[in-house]
Amino acid sequence: QVQLVESGGGLVQPGGSLRLSCAASGSSINAMGWYRQAPGKQRELVAAIASGGITDYADSVKGRFTISRDNAKNTVYLQMNSLKPEDTAVYYCRRYSGSYYDPRPSDYWGQGTQVTVSS
Repeated sequence: QVQLVESGGGLVQPGGSLRLSCAASGSSINAMGWYRQAPGKQRELVAAIASGGITDYADSVKGRFTISRDNAKNTVYLQMNSLKPEDTAVYYCRRYSGSYYDPRPSDYWGQGTQVTVSS
C-alpha cells in the first residue's frame, strides 16, 4: 500500500516562500504531481515531474514554483516563491500509476497540506 505524506504548508506573507515535501512509502516514487484546491474551486494541477525528470507547470505558477524529486529519499518537493494570496489552497501530492499526462483512478493521493498566503 502506497502512502504519501505531505508537509511544509503554513501561513506566509505575500511575496514569501514555502517548500512542500511529499514523502512516499510502500513503493518508490513514479511520475509525481502537486495539485491544489481552493475553497469552492476544483482541484487543479500545479506541477508534475516525470520519472525521468521532465517537468510541467500550470501557467499561473511558471517562474515561481519548482518541482523536484529525490529518488534516494523517495520524496518530491515543491519550492514556492513569490507567493500570492491566490495561491492559498490545500496542496495535494499525487503518485501516478503511469505517466503524469495519463491520470488514472489507481493513482495515489496524499492527505493534503494547507498553504495560506495572507498579510
